[in-house]
Amino acid sequence: MLFPIGDDNVKGGHYPIVSYTFLVLNILVFILEMNQGDQLGQFIMNYGAIPAEITQGQRLYTLFTSMFLHGSIGHIVGNMLFLWIFADNIEAVIGNLRFLIFYLSGGLIAHAAHIFFNVDSSIPTIGASGAIAAVMGAYMVMFPQSQVKVLFLIFPFRVPALLFLGFWIFSQFQNGLGSFQVETAQTDGIAYWAHIGGFVFGVLRGFPFRNQYVRNLQRGYRERDLVE
Repeated sequence: MLFPIGDDNVKGGHYPIVSYTFLVLNILVFILEMNQGDQLGQFIMNYGAIPAEITQGQRLYTLFTSMFLHGSIGHIVGNMLFLWIFADNIEAVIGNLRFLIFYLSGGLIAHAAHIFFNVDSSIPTIGASGAIAAVMGAYMVMFPQSQVKVLFLIFPFRVPALLFLGFWIFSQFQNGLGSFQVETAQTDGIAYWAHIGGFVFGVLRGFPFRNQYVRNLQRGYRERDLVE
């Protein structure tokens, strides 16, 4: 398996305070979850987004609270790793407030995509994956040539962001289509269409963000002026 462990970072721009704040909030909420004991299941039901309720206009606040819940250590570690790697460059370019709106909007669009295919589901949806998928989609458009550091077993190497993220979304489409058929160990319990919806939203928003990045380069950013 390939694990991303870093990328090329744009030097300068806005400090990614929103990205880091979301990272800390997700970790703190997960610690809160782990202290629920026997009440964890009820906690997830209370704050996870249940499609059958959302379509009835009930407990709409869970569209936001669910973005900060995670089902396991592996779930949160994977999400926070992707958030840490890909979010800061986008926020550096577009600014803190715009990134906040973009991130939350990506999460809502991801919910909408998942609910569209699971209208009557009573299973709560949790996780920051949809919003982070939006971040990844925008990153692929904005920084396609950025080198993503990945780890295969114990061997580190670099691949272009376009290749790494393109392969990721291709696998999500494959599994999303597979979820319409017989569920497997790979498709059961994972909201692939939330990932796809968030990613597509990120790609679409990434084009105007890319234009802004180009303007910033013309004003003094240097595309190769990177920090590790």
